[in-house]
Amino acid sequence: MGITGNLTSDQLHFFHSQGYLVIESFSDTQEIDGMMKRMEKLLDEFDYNSKASIFSTKNQQRVTDNYFFESAENISFFFEEKAFGNDGNLQQPKQLSINKVGHALHEHEPVFKELSSSEKFASMLISLDYKRPVVIQSMYIFKQPGIGGEVVPHQDNSFLYTEPTTCTGLWLALEDATVTNGCLWAIPESHKNGLVRRFLRGEQGVYFDRPSPSYDQKDFVPIEVKAGSLVVIHGDLIHQSFENQSPKSRHAYSLHVVDTDGCKWAQDNWIRRKVEPEPLYVS
Repeated sequence: MGITGNLTSDQLHFFHSQGYLVIESFSDTQEIDGMMKRMEKLLDEFDYNSKASIFSTKNQQRVTDNYFFESAENISFFFEEKAFGNDGNLQQPKQLSINKVGHALHEHEPVFKELSSSEKFASMLISLDYKRPVVIQSMYIFKQPGIGGEVVPHQDNSFLYTEPTTCTGLWLALEDATVTNGCLWAIPESHKNGLVRRFLRGEQGVYFDRPSPSYDQKDFVPIEVKAGSLVVIHGDLIHQSFENQSPKSRHAYSLHVVDTDGCKWAQDNWIRRKVEPEPLYVS
């Protein structure tokens, strides 16, 4: 297809040794503004009275429902856990109450599709030896001021499992991400220890096949980045983010990519597509 890998040998060495990589200035101000303005429009049009679904990484088994399952191929809206008061009403405007929008922005929204299928993404994936990559899910994450929910330590391969494992997370900061407003934290080199558990979907719903290991918070390092920076995350890297108790939001656009060349998508993953996604390219 005439596209070559764009990561340097030093970048590849850091990624393979540490399990993550920060690429600064991956998106410019115009690209970021386009995504943020389009999301602002989508939120304005969203009628939350028709459906109010909450997203939580601490209570995934309890809050996962058909709305969540159907979001694999739709654009769906999920509220923060602390968005509603005891009376069941939102405590602040919906624009400040949404946790994320997902999981198929890259398929249905041209602004997000353009970036998600861009040559710069394809070039990076070629550097990472992808042969037939597909974006399996996309999310716009808000990390709202004051109530932005915690994301507990996890590995992306737990949720998006292929045999062999091929998931890579691509996390684009649309605003500056700091330790104050809920940036990513990761345990460097933890990807070398393999996958510790899986998130499965069975007849009775979703569940983890084993309890979460306990982690020493002293092992995590913050990944503070400026708006426009892309964080590339190995599928086995242990990473998390804390609750945002600051007055500043931390918007991000997140993609997860898997390879479909010689790799089998696990049928007990939570995502069950009716239509197979198109590959970004075929090598």
